Amino acid sequence: MRIKKNAKVSVHPITAACVALGVALAAFSFVGSDAKATDGQNFGGTAKIYGNIAPDQIESLSTGDRIKSAAAGRTPTAIWQTLEHGEKVECMDCIPSVAELLYDPNPKTREIAAWWLRRRVFGVFGPGEVYEQTLATLKSDPDPIRRAYAANAVGEFLAFPGIEAASDAAKSDPDARVRAASVTALGRLGDDGKGALSQAMGDSDTGVKLAAVRIASRINGYKDVSAAVRLANDSDPMVRRNAAELLGSWRSKDGFDGLAQMANDADPNVRNAAAHSLGALHDPRAVPILTNLSQNDPSGLVRDQATIALRRL
Repeated sequence: MRIKKNAKVSVHPITAACVALGVALAAFSFVGSDAKATDGQNFGGTAKIYGNIAPDQIESLSTGDRIKSAAAGRTPTAIWQTLEHGEKVECMDCIPSVAELLYDPNPKTREIAAWWLRRRVFGVFGPGEVYEQTLATLKSDPDPIRRAYAANAVGEFLAFPGIEAASDAAKSDPDARVRAASVTALGRLGDDGKGALSQAMGDSDTGVKLAAVRIASRINGYKDVSAAVRLANDSDPMVRRNAAELLGSWRSKDGFDGLAQMANDADPNVRNAAAHSLGALHDPRAVPILTNLSQNDPSGLVRDQATIALRRL
């Protein structure tokens, strides 16, 4: 029988259904046979994530055994590579080994260990598990270094209960290293710790103050201008410089007096930061200050910065 060109061909509904069923069964058979090819291979969760890669080409991917081996070896490069490749590897037995890396002297190792662990709900976030152990270490471990490392981990876990723990440590831990680490953790958690950040700006330790000033601009909704202005009288020029930069980032005219004071600072880096921030305020009161800096400051960098700031007013 010849079919005319462009003629419509009708297919019986039952015939069409049988064809569709046959295609589906063929596809299922192919997937099933492909899945069997990887049975028995020790690739853990990677088989699901990298299922389109042949088994003999997954040598660069991490299995549970490789994670435990890398953690025990304590070689930074091996740890970073193995944990990064093993992001989706399902290995409950690996959790204690990786948890020990939270207290490794290398900050990058501690960071990636927390990054890998926070992707494990089971075995990390639960009564008596890794997260609670970390909070307990921050609160009461007799070693200040371990408390500081625990504060780092609390920040990297990005979990809400860590805010209270970091806040308490930032306010009251007797060791400045722990207070500074806890302030940084609050920055990672995006919270001022109910006044802990402002208190840290008035801390007796320079490292704590620097940590507080540097992360203050990253916390949405936080703007304690008075605390930053008080740092214009700080004895450390790095603190004064960072305070000037912070006030400029806030663009609050309440910070004008502090910036005007720092525009006459003995340190040229502080004057430079103050000039830049005065331009950011768009306050006409800054014109005579910036004009004087642009014409008379002994530092060419400050003169140029003041000239640019004047154009922004």
